[in-house]
Amino acid sequence: MQGQRAELPFSFQHLGMAGGLRASMHRAPGKIAYTQGERHRTYAQLVERMDRVSAALLGPLGLQAGDHAAIVGKNSIEYMEVVFGASQAGIPLATVNPRLAAPEMVAICDDADARVVFADADSAAALKDSRFATVRRVVVIGDELEALLAGVRPPAAPPVAPEWGVFTIPYTSGTTGKPKGVLVSNRSRILTLFGMAAEYGCFGPDDRFLAIAPMCHGAGMIFSLAPVFFGGHCEVMEKFDPELVARRLKAGGMTGFFGVPTHFHALMSLEPAVLERERPRSLRTVISNAAALPQAMKERLVGYYGEGLLHETYGSTEAGIVTNLRPADQLRKQQCVGQPFPATLVELRRDDGSVCAPDEVGELFSSSPYLFNGYWKKPEATAEAWRDGWVTVGDLARRDAEGHLYIVDRKKDMVISGGINIYPREIEEILARHPGIAEAAVIGVPDEKWGERLKAFVVRRAGAAELTAEAVTAFCEGRISGIKIPRDVAFIDQLPRNANGKVLKTALRDSR
Repeated sequence: MQGQRAELPFSFQHLGMAGGLRASMHRAPGKIAYTQGERHRTYAQLVERMDRVSAALLGPLGLQAGDHAAIVGKNSIEYMEVVFGASQAGIPLATVNPRLAAPEMVAICDDADARVVFADADSAAALKDSRFATVRRVVVIGDELEALLAGVRPPAAPPVAPEWGVFTIPYTSGTTGKPKGVLVSNRSRILTLFGMAAEYGCFGPDDRFLAIAPMCHGAGMIFSLAPVFFGGHCEVMEKFDPELVARRLKAGGMTGFFGVPTHFHALMSLEPAVLERERPRSLRTVISNAAALPQAMKERLVGYYGEGLLHETYGSTEAGIVTNLRPADQLRKQQCVGQPFPATLVELRRDDGSVCAPDEVGELFSSSPYLFNGYWKKPEATAEAWRDGWVTVGDLARRDAEGHLYIVDRKKDMVISGGINIYPREIEEILARHPGIAEAAVIGVPDEKWGERLKAFVVRRAGAAELTAEAVTAFCEGRISGIKIPRDVAFIDQLPRNANGKVLKTALRDSR
């Protein structure tokens, strides 16, 4: 790497989040970049505060480029200001889920070797009596942060972080084990932004984007960054309220928004009168990611928002965006995640490493400029995910004759019953079509005879309190083969999910 840096041309300039924001500011300093309720930031204000965050980190907070910090809090304009400022200073931020318990927050901050933590008031209160191994100071977002920024001057020459350096350290959701810190580079995320602008068509200077997903999650972060990086407008929602989201999409003249399946389920569960009253007219793009969007829900979304808007994106924190199913194919390609994202190669491989034939299920590997720099302090896990320039997170998929990809399931979620490979996602798609089922998840549980048998966890819809296990089983008859029908059915109030909206099947296995 050192040799490569020495050979850079004289005209080379690092790709940086701060550079993109600064360029947008010079186009329209007085334009509003972010709003949150009644508060707002113009581009000029946003850049000045970004610069002050950089100055505070490298000054009174005593950090140097390459040190780590952390941020834990709900969505806010200040959250993004800290992200921009830390990125410019070359200080990667561990983005910690504020819904975690205090010991879990501490464990992530310690694992990341964070020296400073930025926390909103609620998170700071939860951490008040905690003992950290590496953190020297907790800065409360609010009056304390404002006093800190008021006490420094923006640098005359802003620092420049190398594009191959680490931008943020989001921690994996822990759906299959202990969370790992993912080293996401500046270059990875900036090139992703350009791919998003080309693919989704809703990130120009005239666009208005509604940010509802948690910023601690990689997708929530990047979909909050993209609008302002390209000079548009982003409205930040602190917490998800489906009726308020519906209202803002219409009244705010939004041209795009990103959500996870949990968001869409809540939106489509609003009263029909509310949905009709708040039907948006300005939307051009609706993006779903983070977990599989059931085909039945895709059909509802297309029916409500109209054709030509919905994208379903598949990806991971480690690989970035990998595929996207464009609007024209939403109803034509059933349970599909589309074709590779710009500048992305995808291979489906057998266990011996050979490439699968069309319609053959294999492990999905991707190669692109968006790949992570590895897991923090976990070389063995990095080696497991990284294969000669290709990355896998253990998802199984197949590719049809037209080159469209279908995620079959996670490799670790596949059930082997009587020697037969069974993919729970296929069964979950069937259950999602039952009029009395709001959500469902299927796992394998030990069985003395078959090795594993299927168990379904079902959340009833409102008004379906009489739904029985026998009725669920009967619904599956004729729709899938007998070996795929779950004979154990448990009714629960809600599926356990992480901040990204992914179902925590480890929690379901532990509860069985």
